[in-house]
Amino acid sequence: MDGTSIRVLVVDDEADFRNLMTFWLESKGYKVITAADGKSAIELVKQKKADIVFMDLRMPIMDGVDALKNIRTFDANTPIIITSSYIADPKIQEARSHGMSGVFYKGADFDASLPLLEAVLRTHRNLKK
Repeated sequence: MDGTSIRVLVVDDEADFRNLMTFWLESKGYKVITAADGKSAIELVKQKKADIVFMDLRMPIMDGVDALKNIRTFDANTPIIITSSYIADPKIQEARSHGMSGVFYKGADFDASLPLLEAVLRTHRNLKK
């Protein structure tokens, strides 16, 4: 899948993870923008800067669930994939109830998660038609 026209927003308070995700996504042909907290992510989504969002679950200022809830008040369609270090995090279930598109586990092999990204993008494209 050609990602050159797809803009991905990576939201995480850990600069090392943002940089790693940016490098990986850009190597797959995606254009990447980043934010360090949920409030910044909300503004970028309002400005239509992203086609898909990778949102960290646990961040200071505003966590991923609160940011997801806020985004869903004005944007029901942008796919948001929650990123988490913890597979059994109880906040994941809360995020599901607010329309997340999937979960990306930080400990997983990035390339093993590529099918999730591509499936979410295919679904999103079909919704926009």
